[in-house]
Amino acid sequence: MSKIISIGTAVPAWKHRQEDILQFMLPAYSLTGTEERKLRFLYHQSAISTRHSVIPDYSRPVSEWKFYPQTENLDPFPSLETRMQWYQRYAAPLSVDAVRDCLQGVHSSKQITHLITVSCTGMSAPGLDLQLIELLDLNKNTWRSSVNFMGCYAAIHAMKMADAFCKSDPQARVLIVCTELCTLHFQREPTPDNIASSLLFADGSAAVMITADDDEQPGLLLTNFYSEIIPKGKKDMAWELSSSGFQMTLSNYIPELLSEDFENLTLRALQQASLNKEAITGWCIHPGGKRILEAIAKSCGLQQHALEESYDVLRQYGNMSSATILFVLKQQMQQWRNRPAENTCIFGAGFGPGLTMETFIAKDQLQ
Repeated sequence: MSKIISIGTAVPAWKHRQEDILQFMLPAYSLTGTEERKLRFLYHQSAISTRHSVIPDYSRPVSEWKFYPQTENLDPFPSLETRMQWYQRYAAPLSVDAVRDCLQGVHSSKQITHLITVSCTGMSAPGLDLQLIELLDLNKNTWRSSVNFMGCYAAIHAMKMADAFCKSDPQARVLIVCTELCTLHFQREPTPDNIASSLLFADGSAAVMITADDDEQPGLLLTNFYSEIIPKGKKDMAWELSSSGFQMTLSNYIPELLSEDFENLTLRALQQASLNKEAITGWCIHPGGKRILEAIAKSCGLQQHALEESYDVLRQYGNMSSATILFVLKQQMQQWRNRPAENTCIFGAGFGPGLTMETFIAKDQLQ
């Protein structure tokens, strides 16, 4: 069995108010009066207050833009090459900040045996994994792997990989780093998918340290993983490459799918773990958006306060794709450390292209 002993997070320096991002998007989309009112309504109903980005432009005057051309119609629009250059420049330093936050007072970087990097917003070879080995001075024989293009559930997939490593090697010390620079991929055509993406997504990084459960550091035991695919939703969430960046499909139908299917998924995951829903003390749900959280609560009969940490992360940071669920879990781990005498059983879930649903169950070591 493996356990999570620490989680670290980091966000870029540029913090944008949701209202300021709206003011950037309105002229960029060149909307009519009715369409503009609809966009304002969507932004004001998003439950997001602020988001972070490696791009300063979203809340600065045109004369100070660094990423987008200082032209009325944004021509020439940033190419895929430009976006990947920015990813190469900013992803690694942001990741290092998250790793240092994660390792502080827990383990030294030299004790890491495995490195798993996770991202769906930038790729290259050599990539982020090799950059981190150099910047963090990890051992040159560190086992490394990359999880790419899996979207918002990818952190759970990486945790499942880390769990397997720790079960096969009690000396394994696995570092997972999820870094997403979603705001590099804004598209200017005002399609429903592009508008949803510009409304929700943000930049951030999270690192998690996972070890075998005989490690002397206290942690949350990873006891179960369970995943399912909803084939009827495979066209409703997608992430594809284009010459102008990565393009997302994010259908309005996704909350309805989750509302229909999430409770049954949860019950099957709990049955596999020989648990019932009453045993769950915390719900670590990926805050893909306000409507998604509302759909999960409706499906499972949860009160809004049960998803308090998910709403809080959504409000402060928006949707940072794979890193987001680790921001939520970090808050829950901090609460667990403040209440060590109480039994803790966390049910976590993330969603991504496929439509794929990944879950995990984590318990304190006293159970």
